[in-house]
Amino acid sequence: MHCKLIGVPLQDGASQLGCEMGPSALRTAGIVTALSELGHTVSDLGNLAPLSVDPPAHPNATVRNLPLIRGWIEAIAEAAYRESVDGMPIFLGGDHALSAGSVSGIARRATEEGRPLFVLWLDAHTDFHTLDSTRSGNLHGVPVAYFTGQPGFSPYLPDLAATVPATHVCMIGIRSVDPAERAALARTEVTVHDMRAIDEHGVAALLRGFLAEVSAANGLLHVSLDVDFLDPAVGPAVGTTVPGGATFREAHLVMEMLHDSGLVTSLDLVELNPFLDERGRTAILLVDLTASLMGRKVMDRPTRSY
Repeated sequence: MHCKLIGVPLQDGASQLGCEMGPSALRTAGIVTALSELGHTVSDLGNLAPLSVDPPAHPNATVRNLPLIRGWIEAIAEAAYRESVDGMPIFLGGDHALSAGSVSGIARRATEEGRPLFVLWLDAHTDFHTLDSTRSGNLHGVPVAYFTGQPGFSPYLPDLAATVPATHVCMIGIRSVDPAERAALARTEVTVHDMRAIDEHGVAALLRGFLAEVSAANGLLHVSLDVDFLDPAVGPAVGTTVPGGATFREAHLVMEMLHDSGLVTSLDLVELNPFLDERGRTAILLVDLTASLMGRKVMDRPTRSY
């Protein structure tokens, strides 16, 4: 496969600085080598920069960095659309606001190809706030509401060429949801598997059902992996830690099953904050997880000390 690495040094959607260093940390952790050793063609397209835009002010005074986030979304969406025509875009984040751009750009591509787009959201949070409902004002908490076409984003964020139906979104690992998000999700058909569901049924059973839906629909699958999907004990480099996340093996199993499915066409790696890492262990883990998604088997895992 032709893997296209797109750096997104975006930290303006979060309250804690540091995510802008994420793309560099992933490169330093060896993502190009890991993918190349698996036989893939790898093109590092460098880092994006936000467009200069001037949206109207939003009446919710808590909303932070709206012009910057809109500029990022426009730049990311165009790159996602452009680079998905002949390869697999891998977005190196950067906070989760980047997914408002990556998913919307891929959705535009999927619509032109006449295929449905599905999104697997691996995260502790649902990121289903709107510009009206957010109380923190941090726009890394709005991308799913945005790309599923919830009301209230126009004219503040770019109008969508295509939306992702809520029925095509599956969230796994959820364990921190604000009341406003919970109420909004209850009005949709987004599939939400929280950590209790993983405890009761196992992550394999939950993922297997979703992959069967994608396959039956001949869909494209975008995977958005947030560091806080992982338990902080194994992935500490994130500013939004929530205890009780996915274990090392649960995360790798998800990636191995995704590879076996052959369905994944684009990937986000988000919320890596190297300023909070321990000797690069989280960046290395994200690279290892990406390698599992792209074909590395359990028996092929390198031996490492941290």
